[in-house]
Amino acid sequence: MDFALFLNQLFNGFSLASLYLLASLGLALSFGIMRVINMAHGEMLMLGGYLAWLTLLVVPGGAGILLAVPVAFAGAAAMGGLIQTSLIRRLSSRPLDTLLATWGVSLILQQAARDLFGAIGVEVRAPDWLMGSFTVAGVTLPSARLFIIAVAVLVLGALALVLLKTRIGLLTRAVNQDRMMASAVGIDVKRVDFTVFCLGSGIAGLAGVMLALLGPVTPNVGQSYIIPAFLVVVMGGLGSIVGTTTAAIVLGVFSALAQMFVDVSVAQMLLLVFVILFIQIRPQGVVAVRTRQLDV
Repeated sequence: MDFALFLNQLFNGFSLASLYLLASLGLALSFGIMRVINMAHGEMLMLGGYLAWLTLLVVPGGAGILLAVPVAFAGAAAMGGLIQTSLIRRLSSRPLDTLLATWGVSLILQQAARDLFGAIGVEVRAPDWLMGSFTVAGVTLPSARLFIIAVAVLVLGALALVLLKTRIGLLTRAVNQDRMMASAVGIDVKRVDFTVFCLGSGIAGLAGVMLALLGPVTPNVGQSYIIPAFLVVVMGGLGSIVGTTTAAIVLGVFSALAQMFVDVSVAQMLLLVFVILFIQIRPQGVVAVRTRQLDV
């Protein structure tokens, strides 16, 4: 029975890692390109959850959740684009001002959600085909969590194709390696910044849809995942997608297994201690990112 519990927690760890990955990919992208910390990133998750709820009000049932995915992506990407053009573009040379400004935006968005939807939160009912579960070798596999893992894998694969096989991916990698040289050879750096920031915010919106399948959407739901997302980005290696993916899996599994022995709050504390110790041993993170921007 103990081994069955271990396997169940291991599966829950991979499910949690999928949420961490979706929440942190946008942070990894934006920091890799612009070297800015977006404190309002958690509110993109919140926005995605509320957009999923609104979508299901219009189109209930199984088709609604599938429609909610592109709606949440587009809505969060649009909000990210607005934040990038109105604040981050103007303050990108002043990191502290950017951090404070985006923190203010996060407070404004949380209060706006309370005024529009209430402080208690809203429930997103999963369709019937996501309500069941499968049992394999004594391990219970909920359909909703399998769906979340599948979405995370698809998003990661799509992002890899975009970065490796498209022109915007080529420009993104160039700006990430040497921003000044990329600008000198004619690359529109501001356009790349805008595109990457919108893409990262859209992925966070997708994470909000996945969170909505597991629990109520509240004005503070994004704050529950923004700290683990920052830990994933730091541990993975700032700006590294491969490192972010690896760190998300490690931290998700670590958190789930720790909850076999301690409660959730203590598990979160242990997660922080684990990341601190890891950074002491390997300050560059899981994957060492070498760019001229970081070397300066």
